[in-house]
Amino acid sequence: MQQTATLAGGCFWCLEAVFDQLKGVESVKSGYMGGKSANPTYEDVCSGATGHAEVVQVTFDPEALSYREVLEVFFTVHDPTTLDRQGGDVGDQYRSIILTHSAQQEAQAKAIIAEMTKDEVFDAPIVTLVEPAGKFFPAEEYHQDYYRRNTSQGYCQAVIRPKLQKFRKNWSQKLKA
Repeated sequence: MQQTATLAGGCFWCLEAVFDQLKGVESVKSGYMGGKSANPTYEDVCSGATGHAEVVQVTFDPEALSYREVLEVFFTVHDPTTLDRQGGDVGDQYRSIILTHSAQQEAQAKAIIAEMTKDEVFDAPIVTLVEPAGKFFPAEEYHQDYYRRNTSQGYCQAVIRPKLQKFRKNWSQKLKA
């Protein structure tokens, strides 16, 4: 039975590109969650006025990939210590947040954050939020599969590609064929 993980950690193009290559992931959809307006557009979310985060909704097979592994990949490919930013992407739409779909997911998310904090995995405190998932609003079609369709674009080369390289190095055993 499939499970869903909803994650935000900067630009959704970055997370989508990573999770798309992870064995056990069946689909990744970019979108918006966590805000107050109905049917937000990319322009609305970028304005910072809606409260939505850019998220990816990852559908995965828990027999092939555990929720914990999904979270471990998430923490590998973004900086969970910067409030409302990832690199040059600044604003609450780029916040680090795990949006949970069950009490079990919430407990696992809080446990992994507590473990990483105790083990001092990062040089600064983890600011990743854990909140219940709300309504998911799919991003516009041109945002879906963005990296795959735009690999030579500047942002893809400068920002997404290094994240993918780091992911592939650390998770080589979990890459799709």
